[in-house]
Amino acid sequence: MWLFDCGEGTQHQIIRSELKISQLSRIFITHMHGDHIFGLMGLLATCGLAGNVDRIDVYGPPGLNEYLQAASRYSHTHFSYPLKVHVVRPGIIYEDDEFTVSCGPLQHRITAFGYRVVEKDRSGRFDIEKAKALQIPPGRIYGQLKRGETVTLNDGRVIDGTQLCGPTEIGRKIAYCTDTVFCEGAVELAQDADVLIHEATFAHQDADMAFQRLHSTTTMAAQTALGAGAHRLIMTHFSPRYAPGNSVELKDLLHEARAIFPKTDMAYDFFTYEVPRRREVELTKAGV
Repeated sequence: MWLFDCGEGTQHQIIRSELKISQLSRIFITHMHGDHIFGLMGLLATCGLAGNVDRIDVYGPPGLNEYLQAASRYSHTHFSYPLKVHVVRPGIIYEDDEFTVSCGPLQHRITAFGYRVVEKDRSGRFDIEKAKALQIPPGRIYGQLKRGETVTLNDGRVIDGTQLCGPTEIGRKIAYCTDTVFCEGAVELAQDADVLIHEATFAHQDADMAFQRLHSTTTMAAQTALGAGAHRLIMTHFSPRYAPGNSVELKDLLHEARAIFPKTDMAYDFFTYEVPRRREVELTKAGV
């Protein structure tokens, strides 16, 4: 499980959800303002009490490691598992067999980074029945064919694994941009993203405050999604000034964004969104 930012109360929300703290392995922090880090130390301490955390890697801007070291020292907290803090710079900051994570600068009052997670393409589903019909013996060869490799059988036949696999499953892309005023850095991070998660602190009518405080309006978030060619926008980080009963409410913010970028949703507590695979989307559009 990966976590992006860790405001106060994060661990309590995790406990209230179906997620397990013990599954947490990576945390990505955008910047050092309190509403994005005040829950971090408590969460890390609780991970130690969970007893079965193998290791946690935390990524974030300069000052993050010093903050955690000071909090640990003055609270006499010692972690029972390996904890590694990575100071990020623009570019790729993490990669494994499934994902590549990169970051880029945003425009805020202090140093802030947005993150982009790209899932690597995967071979399509392996057709076992077709393999059996070709009398290909099961075993290690199946693994090679599933990866799309070309294999020579003992009887001399040459089998192209790609012919036994369905269409390639194109990796999904997610961008996370907060806190920031509208900037080209966010547009770049969100290029062709299946989902862009972007802050929308202010309504369009309060754009002056957004520029003063270097936050985004709903229309800035929508323009970022539009300019990046993103497929869906999920707005978050709303000012409490738009609570129900006020002259401008959250529903109004949603209408503003959708006027520019129709495929917009608003995040709320325990909101979930399953990111569809491109192959599935293309089949749906084709009417299959």
